[in-house]
Amino acid sequence: MANLIIAELEKSSLKSSVRQLITAANKLQGDNHLLLIGYQIGDALAQAKQLPGIKKILVVDNPALGDESPEKTTEIVLSIATNYSHILTPASAFGKNFLPRVAARLDMTQISDVIAIQDATHFSRPIYAGSLIADIEVTESIIPLTIRISAFDAVMGDEDNQAEITHLALPDLPQLSQRIALQLHESSRPNLDSAKIVVSGGRGLGSEENFHQLLEPLADKLSAALGASRAAVDLGYAPNDYQVGQTGKIIAPQLYIAVGISGAIQHLAGMKNSKCIVAINKDPDAAIFSIADYSLVGDLNEVVPELTSKL
Repeated sequence: MANLIIAELEKSSLKSSVRQLITAANKLQGDNHLLLIGYQIGDALAQAKQLPGIKKILVVDNPALGDESPEKTTEIVLSIATNYSHILTPASAFGKNFLPRVAARLDMTQISDVIAIQDATHFSRPIYAGSLIADIEVTESIIPLTIRISAFDAVMGDEDNQAEITHLALPDLPQLSQRIALQLHESSRPNLDSAKIVVSGGRGLGSEENFHQLLEPLADKLSAALGASRAAVDLGYAPNDYQVGQTGKIIAPQLYIAVGISGAIQHLAGMKNSKCIVAINKDPDAAIFSIADYSLVGDLNEVVPELTSKL
């Protein structure tokens, strides 16, 4: 049996997470097949042809898929699911939106937030906000997996993979919902999911104005993405797509700078695997200092501008 990797697309191009999914799939048995779903996705197909380790590319390109409906994605995956032993997708909003539907319809057990794969039937995932790691054995015929991208290195290299390309017929699609509008937060900064450096702010910044005036110059100097704690998002300091944590994005950049973040366990679950953590907080007992590589106790209104000027 083969493994089915379902790629997440952004503006008709492959998201970088597909390379981590290939690394995860390589730990399983069988060939890797890649599924592309969307409308006018020629760019994604061209990129997929350069990915190492892909034996077959399945393409569903149709105007009916322009709204990225999870119900429609579910039907497409179900139409081919029985040909595969494992179904892999990122543990992002994309994967979380449709794969549980697929698992329920197949009556199979989904393993969510996989951070390690021992073999085709043994997996590890965090529980209790990462306080414990559960080792799980699954012996069902089809195993749906959402993969925590930050736990796997991206497969490297570009090559003409000589993959067989198959265009799939569109199955009957449900008309249960329709997209009324789409609001995207456009930014010239690196994507938070894949940025090597992240500057993140919390409640301690005190206001939306402070959040932008203090953090944006620092992020600009470092070519970094901006992040935020849930408290900062709830208070309106930053938009939802900045949120890092258990209910936001789970990331593992090379450098994570936490400014005015106390370190609630829900936030730590989203960034504690960062390679280097720098924490700036006026409270010497802040929980964030327990996992920081570099800790600075001080007034962020003084420390951050000075750090920015030194850079």
